Amino acid sequence: MVEKVLVADSQGTGKSLDDATLIERSRAGKPEAFGELVVRYQDRLYNTLIRVCGEAEEARDVTQEAFVQAFVKLDSFRGNSAFYTWLYRIAFNTAISRRRRRKPTSSLDEAREAAGVEPADPDARPEANLEREEQAVQVRAALATLSAEHRSVLVLREIEGYDYETIGEMLEVPVGTVRSRLHRARMQLKEEMEAKGFRS
Repeated sequence: MVEKVLVADSQGTGKSLDDATLIERSRAGKPEAFGELVVRYQDRLYNTLIRVCGEAEEARDVTQEAFVQAFVKLDSFRGNSAFYTWLYRIAFNTAISRRRRRKPTSSLDEAREAAGVEPADPDARPEANLEREEQAVQVRAALATLSAEHRSVLVLREIEGYDYETIGEMLEVPVGTVRSRLHRARMQLKEEMEAKGFRS
């Protein structure tokens, strides 16, 4: 399914442009077309990366760097996959490279700060809200202990809902590798949660 966006033409009316048209215009020297791709995908990419990176600031940096690289490498995009799949692949590789260059950090406070507080249910008891927040923090902290490869495949499958084939394209690995990483990631997350005394 090709996502569309309304872009004002020279007469001020709106017309719907797909990714391929925006990419073609970007390559033809119209940077505003690439700007539309940024507007279309930046929130989606950031929301995925915040779970992969584990830190809001890092996710913002990776998102920005991924778009810069995508713009520079746009001529290498062949259209064999969706633009977002290609963009995520760049972002994932960027996140891995940045992670290797810095010391990994993981703490409950950082996990809480990275993902923010869950929206409160106005009908729920304050204690229930606190319990849910505590559980969410525990899950994020446990997720942060996984390797980037395992965390990424878990986020893409369980949170973003991508199928195995798309995940394989995004991570540039065979479907069998996606399945094995996902199985291992689920097991590691379960073990980590149990070690932290998490109660469902």
